[in-house]
Parts: sequence; structure tokens; C-alpha cells
Amino acid sequence: MGDFQSAYQEEKTQLDRTLDTIDKELERLRGIPVYTGHDYTEQVLEAGRDNQRRQLAQSGQEPYFGRLDFEERGGSRTPLYIGKVGVGGDTAQPIVIDWRAPVASLFYSFTGGDSASYEAPEGLIEGLVYLKRNIVIRKQILERVVDTFNSEEEGPAVSDEFLLYRLGENKDNKLRDIVSTIQAEQDQIIRAGKNSALIIQGVAGSGKTTVALHRLAYLLYQYKEQISAEKMIIFAPNRMFINYISEVLPELGVGDIQQNTFSDWASKILGLDEAPSDGPEVLTEWFDHQLQSRPDDSELPGRFKGSLLFRDQLDRFVQQLESACLPEEDFMPWDGAKLPLSTIKMWYEQEYKPYPLARRKERVLARIHRWVEMELKKSPSAAALKERKSKASQREKAYAKKWPDLSPLALYKAFACAKKMQGLKLEDMEADIPKSILKATQANLKKNVIKEEDLPALLYLFTRVDEIDGNLRFDHVVIDEAQDFSPFQIAVLDRFCKGHSFTILGDLSQGIHYYKGVREWEEMQVLFKPEETAYFALTRSYRSTMEIITFANDILRKGVGTDLLAVPVFRSAEPVRVIQAVGAERLPMIRRVLDRILEGPYKTAALLTRNLSDAQQLHAELRGLGYDLNLIDGRKSEYEGGISVLPVYLSKGLEFDAVIVTDVDEDHYGEQDAKLLYVGSTRALHELWLLHGETLPAYVTADDPDIAVTAWPEN
Repeated sequence: MGDFQSAYQEEKTQLDRTLDTIDKELERLRGIPVYTGHDYTEQVLEAGRDNQRRQLAQSGQEPYFGRLDFEERGGSRTPLYIGKVGVGGDTAQPIVIDWRAPVASLFYSFTGGDSASYEAPEGLIEGLVYLKRNIVIRKQILERVVDTFNSEEEGPAVSDEFLLYRLGENKDNKLRDIVSTIQAEQDQIIRAGKNSALIIQGVAGSGKTTVALHRLAYLLYQYKEQISAEKMIIFAPNRMFINYISEVLPELGVGDIQQNTFSDWASKILGLDEAPSDGPEVLTEWFDHQLQSRPDDSELPGRFKGSLLFRDQLDRFVQQLESACLPEEDFMPWDGAKLPLSTIKMWYEQEYKPYPLARRKERVLARIHRWVEMELKKSPSAAALKERKSKASQREKAYAKKWPDLSPLALYKAFACAKKMQGLKLEDMEADIPKSILKATQANLKKNVIKEEDLPALLYLFTRVDEIDGNLRFDHVVIDEAQDFSPFQIAVLDRFCKGHSFTILGDLSQGIHYYKGVREWEEMQVLFKPEETAYFALTRSYRSTMEIITFANDILRKGVGTDLLAVPVFRSAEPVRVIQAVGAERLPMIRRVLDRILEGPYKTAALLTRNLSDAQQLHAELRGLGYDLNLIDGRKSEYEGGISVLPVYLSKGLEFDAVIVTDVDEDHYGEQDAKLLYVGSTRALHELWLLHGETLPAYVTADDPDIAVTAWPEN
């Protein structure tokens, strides 16, 4: 106890000293009048001061979360305090070191041992770690001091006690930063180099999304001269997910990073009036109407149109277009004047060949116009000039119309044989597209209906025939839930991204959108050269208890047939509850379980149904009985916390303190839906309840002594 008291007192003294320094520096900066003039140098200095003021104000509440005593080889033991924001001091050593600084990586990567090292700009720095201490400060009050490593004490090399303390906290309606608990394997991903496409396979609850957001903050710190927040983007599965993660980046002191869905972003570039998306109707079609039978892979439009084979077909189409779109005729602005086809061809095929097709068309037409203007100067009289000018104008317009329309939609219609292009003879592409997909695509395009699965093709055609404006290019792209992205989508985004700088993260075991996306990460890895990509696997799950993870792993083994299993952090709690709730007993049992959960300390809970109509009905029934709960149906863009009722397929990416999954039986969760049940089960942090019908699915175990499963609790 004495050691703890002395450590606490030592840290209390340090905190008071730090807060005093921050207050004085903030007072000094606030005392400098804000510069509002036009001198550029002064404007830059003022921007720097403003940034310092904001950072100091932010760090003044919780200045740091960790301490690491490190002795660099040839140096002396120095306590390093690590926080979200760096705070300078009077000496060369900052009072608080930014968590993204090279030396701070030691706090995350050190897992015990005699020596430690970190990579600095000047090379590898080696030395000894004497102490690793986690510190909780809230609103300037020192709440907790935990030594996770002390070289002078016997015990485990690095203890998980602080991590377990943070994981045990209950959830509200937003994702939070994990700066104080970043683990060594997560830190390796966060600090990976900029110019590579990282592919991260992470089990449910491994912190994939949070790691990606911290990586953005790290890249902005590490490469501040080369990249900007405005040129970074996070592609999220839906608007609700964007709302859910919205507070992490501001907590890390990072703003202005774009957050969007692929559909919204692509539609804006293509100038579409409305963004096509897998809204409630589309999801209902795939998840509710396909309960028993599913189409063969070759009949799934999302899989086919997301393939690299489809991209290759579009490439062939564009190549044909290049050789076929120049009108095969001389240009005659008026009788007696002729610009030979051979000259126009030379401009098109040689002089302007480096330009994409739409720009070549523009330049050839502009060159013809200049030639006409030169010829007009040779007119014998004012009357002849006037007549020739009028005729030339009409014939230039008529000639321009003989070129094909090179807008993405017009090209896509021609490719899919939904509309013939005037005077353009192209090889028939229909034979290469599965008949059912071709027929549906043609029917949609004739009505000008664009589906979400058509967006990669439209964007690709845009990038092939037009120039990508510099403002549309990204310094870094994060793709969350990437197992639902297609290889073609990644290939298109790579055309907008500098240096293949991607963070691609997902979980194949959560690939519930069987009608699109990838089944293996190799489908994406082939897009990049080996030296341009790296693969990481996050196998530790920090979200759920051991009991929940063990149960979910059993679903993966028996139902999904995968070895991508989760390793739980040792956080034990309630066993998983598997309870029968059939017929007239279904609603009373749901109420009984929900009432028990509401008695607990939890802030969030979810009732997960198999389909949307069940969610709507259950929400209405419980609201009628006086329960205060939110229906999530895919239309809202905000996750409100509290108690939510939603179909299981909309729960991906979210997490709740307690989860009740209804109707867990063979009819609702047959073997083809094992991934859905896995997703539903792994949404729970602390408690998981499964209510089932007459028979449980064959892959759900309720009587294995190694899997902590019980019926109604004894107490």
C-alpha cells in the first residue's frame, strides 16, 4: 500500500506542476493580441499561436495518460509523460510528449525484457525501460495510477490490468479513442509507412476502425509537410456509421478529414442527382426474401460487376472506342475548302495521343476551329467572309455531333448495349456478361436507373476517358468494412489515390453481404505489387468478454468453417444465455430479459431480429408496452444510443453493452446465415442473450462445458 501511496503522491505532484506550466503558457499566449492584418509572415505566426492555444486548452483537462521511464544508451533515466497533445517546456525535453512522436512508440511496443528500442529519424535508439505507468486524469483530477511494468518489482512483464479497467467501462452512443490503451500489434499498423496499401484482417472487436482512425492522426503528424487532412478520406458503410465514429478524430485533435460512403462520393463526381444505395428495400430483398435459397455466384450482379474481369471488359471497350470514335471523313467548312481526314487523324492519333479520350476530342475540335479561322482570313470579300463564317459554324456543330457522347453514362449504356451510339461500330460485348445480369442492367439503364453496383464501372469510364482534377486526388484512403467492397472499387479508388496509400480493413467472417464484396483478401492484394502492400491480422478481441468470444468462435468453427478465430482478452463476466422463447412465450420472454438488462448499469442495449419487418413489429409492440427504444431501419443517419431494435444485418460496425438476439432457430439462422449470427453475437460487450425457437441451428452449442452457456440465471 505504501508503494501505491508514494506513486500516487508522486504523480499528484507532477500533475500539479504540469497544470501550472500549461496555465502559465496559455495565459502568455492569450496575452498576445490576435493578429488580423495582411502580413503573411504574421498570419502564419498567428495561426501557429492559435493552434497552440487550442492544443493547450485541450490538454489542460487531461494532459497525459502514461509515463515511461527510459534510459537511452549512454544517457540517464528520464521519465517521459505521454499525452494526446505534445506540450513544450523550458528545456529540450517536452513536458508532455505527443503520442505519435517516435519515442512514444516505446510506450506501446514495450512488452517486457532487458532492453527496448524505437525508430527515430536519426536511426535506431536503444536503451532500458524501468517503468511503464498508466495514469487516468479526468477534468484535472488524478483518478488512477497503475504500473503495468516496474523493473524493480517481481510480477508479469507487462500487466493487462489497466486495459481490463478501460475495457470494462460501459458504452455510450459514440466510438471513443484508444490512445491510452493502444496495443503493440495495433501500434505497428498505426505507424506503418505512408506509401503502401495495408490490408488488415481483424476479428470482431479487435479495434480495426479505431486503429485506422489513429493511423490517420499519426500520418498527419509524421508526414505533415507531404499530406493534408482535407486530402484524406474514410469510406464508411453508411451514414449512421459515420455519425458513430464522428468524435474519435476531434478527440485526437484532427479535423477536416473527409468521411463519406462510396456511393455518395462517386455520385458527386459523376454529377448524379441522387446517390444509389443499398437502402432498406435492397437489403430487404437480399436478407429477407432470400432466407432459404440464394442465387449462384454467377447470378450475383454485385460480385460480377465488382470483379476485375468486368474492369478488363470495360478496358477492351475503351480501346475499341479510341480507334472508332474519330469520324472517318474530311472536314469541309464550306464548298471549296477541305481539311483532309489524314491531317485530323494525325492530330488525333499522334499529337494528342497522350491525352485521355475526352480531352483529345476537345483538342481536335479546337484545332479544327483554329484552322477554320485561318482559312476565313483568306476570304476574297466581306460578303464571302460573312457567308463562310455562318456555314463553317453550322458544319463545325454538325461535325462535333458525329463524335460519340463520352459522358460515363452514355458510354456505359453503349457498353451494355442499352443504347446504340450513333455511327459507332463496336464489337458486341453482350456475350461476356451473364444473361440475367445483362438483361436487368439493360432494363435499368433504359429507364436511367443506376444501381450501386454500377458506380465502379461509371467511375472507371470517367477516369479512362477524362482527366482527374488534382482536387479529387487523395493523399490517403481508409476503407472500413472492406470485405463488402469489391476489387473493382479498390482499383477505381487507386486511380484517385497517390502512392497506393490505403488502409483497407475488415473481417471476412463478417462478410454477410454475400451478394457483393470479397471472399478472400487475395482478391484485393493482386491489385498491388508485393512491395506496395502489406497484410496484418488482428486476432485479439477487446470488445467482448471471454464467454462471448468463446461462444462466437464456436459459431465460426462449426458454422462458417474458418480458422480466423478471436483470442479473447482475459475479461470474464456473465455466461452466454440461451433460452427458448416460442409462440405465445416469445414476447413475454423478450420483456423479461430486457427488464433484467435495464436493471443493470448499462447505457446501451440492442434487440437484434433476423429481418426488418420483425424489427418494426417488435419495436411497435414494446413501444406500446411503454418501453423507450429506437428503431434502426437503415434510414437514419444517427445512432442515438439507449435501447435499439434493429435487424441483425444493420448492426455490423456497432457495439452495445448488452445484446438480445431473437428467433435463433434453423429457419431464421440456417447454416448459410452463420456469419449473421456471428455478427449479432459479437456486438455485445458484456452480456449476450439468445432467444430461440423449437430447434437451435446445428452449429450453435448450448451444452458444451467449455463454452459458458446457461439458461435463465440462478440469482
